[in-house]
Amino acid sequence: MRLKSLAPFSTPFAALCCFSLILISSVGQTSAVAASHTRPKITGISHIAIYASDPDATNHYYVNVIGAAREADPENPQGVRYAINATQFVEVLPLPANAGINRLDHTGWKTDNAEGMRLYLAGKGWKTPDTVTHNSDGSKSLRVDDPEGNVVEFVQPSPRAMAPHAPNEVGHHMIHVGFLVHSRAAEDKFYVDLLGFRPYWFGGMKEDKVDWVSQQTPDSHDWLEYMLTSAPSGTGIPATMSQQTLGVLDHVSIGVVSVPEAYKKLAAENRLTGRVDKEPKIGRDGKYQFNMYDPDGIRLELMEFHATDKPCCSQFTAEDPKAE
Repeated sequence: MRLKSLAPFSTPFAALCCFSLILISSVGQTSAVAASHTRPKITGISHIAIYASDPDATNHYYVNVIGAAREADPENPQGVRYAINATQFVEVLPLPANAGINRLDHTGWKTDNAEGMRLYLAGKGWKTPDTVTHNSDGSKSLRVDDPEGNVVEFVQPSPRAMAPHAPNEVGHHMIHVGFLVHSRAAEDKFYVDLLGFRPYWFGGMKEDKVDWVSQQTPDSHDWLEYMLTSAPSGTGIPATMSQQTLGVLDHVSIGVVSVPEAYKKLAAENRLTGRVDKEPKIGRDGKYQFNMYDPDGIRLELMEFHATDKPCCSQFTAEDPKAE
């Protein structure tokens, strides 16, 4: 805004008052515009980004055991992507010197408008970057922190995205990711109240205790699983937690039509190497599942799309995901 002249004002005080009113009005209009942005769609899981202490062993696991397609990382030249489908992948990054037992860098969610998401979050008072990142593959992204300091990335997929060549892939749809959460209420302020995630299921090892809370994205049936810890409240990794336990909490799930059949195929092809469960089992949510672990302990959970038994603790309150 430019003021051509203050001549009509009879005193400097009057001119200053008028200028202040104009400035306040301008700031108010700018804030109103920012706050008026509607939330773009959040159309499912994009990826999970993890650290690897042994890149060769990790590559063998994701390519030869899981059957994903190895691709270059357009966001980080030191990273590698293991594609599950055209827009979902596991991103593997070098292990930072100060990582300790942590092997999770961030989780990623697909949106149809990265810049719109940035403006929406900024308008709601959330700390955001000044601009979105334009990646070499044509995708756009931005990162923010959730209430407990977990890094969350929103990705607008590249219009050039193509299905990978992965004929031996164990499954083609990442249906949920999960990570350590201290406070369900604190996280809900971001994922539910601000982003529109909606309840899917909750349960625990015992009927009277909630250990897991599943929140579906607002515009798909993929979900985020809060892995609630009984450790002292706060943020960060509890000092008493082991890398093995943390790897169980920080995980990714690939949906399959039949876990027993997927297990039989993996066993027949001698792909059940490394640390895996002894056999498939039905989880507390009534769905068949089978757990596998990468060389650094990050859990990959094969899970059926639909329950075969009655779930404990609560009923499902949204539709199940489907195969892609």
